[in-house]
Amino acid sequence: MAQDIRKLFENEPKVFKDKMPKGHEAIFLKKLDKELPVKSNKNNFTFLNIEASVVLFIGFSFGAYQFFGSEVEELPTETTVVRKSLGDISPQFKKVEDYYLANINLELSKMKVTPESKELFDGYLEKLDELNKEYIRLEEELTQSGLNEQTINALIDNLKLRLNLLYRLKEKLSELNKSNNNLEEVQA
Repeated sequence: MAQDIRKLFENEPKVFKDKMPKGHEAIFLKKLDKELPVKSNKNNFTFLNIEASVVLFIGFSFGAYQFFGSEVEELPTETTVVRKSLGDISPQFKKVEDYYLANINLELSKMKVTPESKELFDGYLEKLDELNKEYIRLEEELTQSGLNEQTINALIDNLKLRLNLLYRLKEKLSELNKSNNNLEEVQA
């Protein structure tokens, strides 16, 4: 049953020689339009596309304003004082500052807060925030008054105090978790 198509075309060369009758394409397109009519609803979709574009534009504009608007307020102004840190004074002080800040961040990242310890954790974070504000104030004092041994010692002591505070928080959280585990064992 299966035949080689090449042999078929060799035997029937007139297929290529015959031309289609005139108007065949037009007749074919008419039949095609009857079977698959093309509906033109361009007017409805054009209006909806315009509305959707306007809504998207307003949405993106509002989002950009919210995102970039808050950053514009934080740009430094002429009244902003540039603060000197310990690292600006000497490389040795920079090492000390980096050591303490890295350990503070490391200890904060290690802490696991549970719903039972959240209140304790928040209390310690408030104290850390106060110490951080004091550190910023000391940096401003260092900037305004220049090199001062008392200010430098106060900055280093502030960093030590923050790190010690985090160690105490870590111990308290550990004690709290142990007492909670003991209570769970007793209840079980």
